Amino acid sequence: MSVIWSLFWVVLFVGGAIVLAYRRASLMVATVVLAGAVFAYGLLGDGGVLWLCLLWLTVFGLVLLNLGGLRRHYLTVPLLRLYRKLLPAMSDTEREALEAGTVWWEGELFSGRPDWQRLMSMPAPRLTVAEQAFLDGPTEELCGMLDEWDITHRCLDMTPVVWDFIIHNGFFAMIISEEYGGKGFSAQANSLVLQKIASVSATVAVTIGVPNSLGPAELLLHYGTEAQKQRYLPGLAKGTEIPCFALTAPRAGSDAASIPDTGIVCKGEWQGEEIVGIRLNWRKRYITLAPIATVLGLAFKLHDPEHLIGEREDYGITSALIPVGLPGIDIGRRHFPLNTPFQNGPTTGTDVFVPLDAIIGGQEMAGQGWRMLMELLSAGRCITLPSSATGAAKMAVYSAGAYTRIRKQFNLPVGKFEGVGEALARMVGLTYTAKAATAVTVAAVDRGENPAVASAILKCHATEFNRRVINDAMDVHGGKGIMMGPKNYLARAYEAVPIGITVEGANILTRSLIIFGQGAVRCHPWVRKELAAAGCEDEQQALVDFDRALFGHIGYALSNAARAFVLALTHARYAGVPEQGSTRRYFQHINRYSAAFALAADVAMLTLGGDLKKKERLSARLGDVLSGVYLASMVLKHYADEGRPAADLPLVEWSCRNLLYEAQEQLHGLLRNFPNPLAARLLRFLIFPRGRTYFAPSDALGQQLVEQVINPTETRDRLCAGIYKRNDGKNPMGLLQQALELAVAMEPLEARLRTAVKDGRVAAPDLPRQIDRAEALDVLSAEEAAQLRDYDTKVMALIEVDDFSAGELGAETYLTPGAAAKVYCKAVRKRKAPDGKKRSP
Repeated sequence: MSVIWSLFWVVLFVGGAIVLAYRRASLMVATVVLAGAVFAYGLLGDGGVLWLCLLWLTVFGLVLLNLGGLRRHYLTVPLLRLYRKLLPAMSDTEREALEAGTVWWEGELFSGRPDWQRLMSMPAPRLTVAEQAFLDGPTEELCGMLDEWDITHRCLDMTPVVWDFIIHNGFFAMIISEEYGGKGFSAQANSLVLQKIASVSATVAVTIGVPNSLGPAELLLHYGTEAQKQRYLPGLAKGTEIPCFALTAPRAGSDAASIPDTGIVCKGEWQGEEIVGIRLNWRKRYITLAPIATVLGLAFKLHDPEHLIGEREDYGITSALIPVGLPGIDIGRRHFPLNTPFQNGPTTGTDVFVPLDAIIGGQEMAGQGWRMLMELLSAGRCITLPSSATGAAKMAVYSAGAYTRIRKQFNLPVGKFEGVGEALARMVGLTYTAKAATAVTVAAVDRGENPAVASAILKCHATEFNRRVINDAMDVHGGKGIMMGPKNYLARAYEAVPIGITVEGANILTRSLIIFGQGAVRCHPWVRKELAAAGCEDEQQALVDFDRALFGHIGYALSNAARAFVLALTHARYAGVPEQGSTRRYFQHINRYSAAFALAADVAMLTLGGDLKKKERLSARLGDVLSGVYLASMVLKHYADEGRPAADLPLVEWSCRNLLYEAQEQLHGLLRNFPNPLAARLLRFLIFPRGRTYFAPSDALGQQLVEQVINPTETRDRLCAGIYKRNDGKNPMGLLQQALELAVAMEPLEARLRTAVKDGRVAAPDLPRQIDRAEALDVLSAEEAAQLRDYDTKVMALIEVDDFSAGELGAETYLTPGAAAKVYCKAVRKRKAPDGKKRSP
């Protein structure tokens, strides 16, 4: 009995401590509860004086911790000194990048206890009447005008007719407010326009996306003076001004903060007068629209050696607007990015003199260029590239689903083969994830968020998902996908994939440094407060702030340890979440991995300190865990926004399972490679007390996704909504959908014909003659035979590939086929056999 009674008290104290930590009880509440439990133990327990004394000492220690002045004097002061010594040096550009933007849902996930109400209460995105009309009208019309083969192979540019249509219909003015002649569209409308265009042409999507993203218009709207806005924005809206923004230099790519381009404040002549201005020298590359730009946004480092504008000599990165017609500017040559011939090229400037009011925002914004760029990139990065990638992925799924249904081998649609089905399921799941994450994150931007870390997650993973989707689409299309020509609707999208992977922060850099590196400071509920306190010049205020942040951080870490352990031990079955239906368990699992991630992040920062910046593989794995739970959250929110259609539930389940399984595996990889073995073992006990129990999507679940896209279902339509699929007689998407619908309608006739062939009544070597024979034998009526012939004609037209003469390909032809054969035979005759005799041809 005494053993049971002792066990009861152990469970009471240990369990009570876990519950208090799990519920994030305050230090005062925890002290009172523990004191009450110790008092009860003193009256009823039988553990002896020693244990009782130890427990009361613990209570006494907690009481002292509640005395703020005493705690700060004896604990916080030395800890603040130590913290300042250990704190790694941070440059101004690093600080500005880390502080850019706002913290949204990613901050909730970093807390280890996400407030689902904050996400689920956000209204579903809706377009205005004008935005929907633009999407259904000019955007649809533009897509019908585009011929990607003509653009990429013959013209190496958009045709003058297309350029004129884009400019006169305001495609470059979607983000410019109406007061300056623009459309004033929402981020959601911008995203959907780009998705539709990207489903037809990567070239045109990039051309339209860049002016509506990080560029002169966006910089002017947020930071420009009224005079600058009046000078440039109406022209940009009308298309009489073509913008570009020059940041990347040959010696400064991903490390854009180290740009060598300079602007020296000096006196010079401007429009016949001597003024104080800036003499600029730059060399930039990879600048979209640079070859045709009329106004160039430029990032450079501003120096004032003569102190003409202030006491400072070095102002840092500054942004200015430069008319390209000034003396010293060299512009017009083009790069050729992977056969995707959007206007992109280098620009250089030598001793280009401009007035001080060329600085965006005026002279007072000198040195603020990096902050401006980082702030805008926080929002822009989650619109243009993710939207274009999502549009391309939707196109790939839409085409692959139909193609693998109409394309048969061994009398079976290739989509029915399990190997092909595995690729199709992956395509569907990843595209649904990208679609959901893009829609919800962009909706948050429209509601005033500027989510720096979320935009990095979205850009990195949406473009990566698109790469995997396009690769799978190429695989299931086989030879159809690799033969270039007007009939190939996939190859140019395949070639363009690395562009989105590389620009606006290469994915390798984004994954290994930015997502977790920026998130650890920006999204953590206490780290930023600790940094701010440590940097405060008022020592008394610094001590108070650091004390509050430090002990808040300790409580947060203990709570996440308890939450990670309990949620893992119980499979999160009892975690409170807002959903009670079929998706409830995914909400609960996100809670679990949110707590596990927060705990692992804290332990990594505590044990590795500043060295964590150098442990890029560990940082990348932590970033992958955060990305997984973020993207899974977006899937659940998007499913709710679409009205929770039951038919789409398999897509939701596949996506969440895939993301959360990946989060589990990345945590496992982190612990396997963690440099502190003791910390790794402790983390594994808390995060995986029952081992790794989460599984990837099953084959059966994957097959449900396949059936949804190789048949003309509502789920297929919802998944690929917003791409250009009108059947205008030449659009491959429209023709594929028509063939898919016919494939379902023709199934009974094909089954009857196969039976007749199998039992020997119809004997013919190919389908057209089988149909003729079946019609002659009354196996098929004349109408049925005509229907099958029409269907077969449509299918054959879709699976056909292009061929060319050498001249059509632009090749220099030196030999006719006959002459080539003679040259080959002559070469063979000259070769000697091993015995020294001439080898016969």
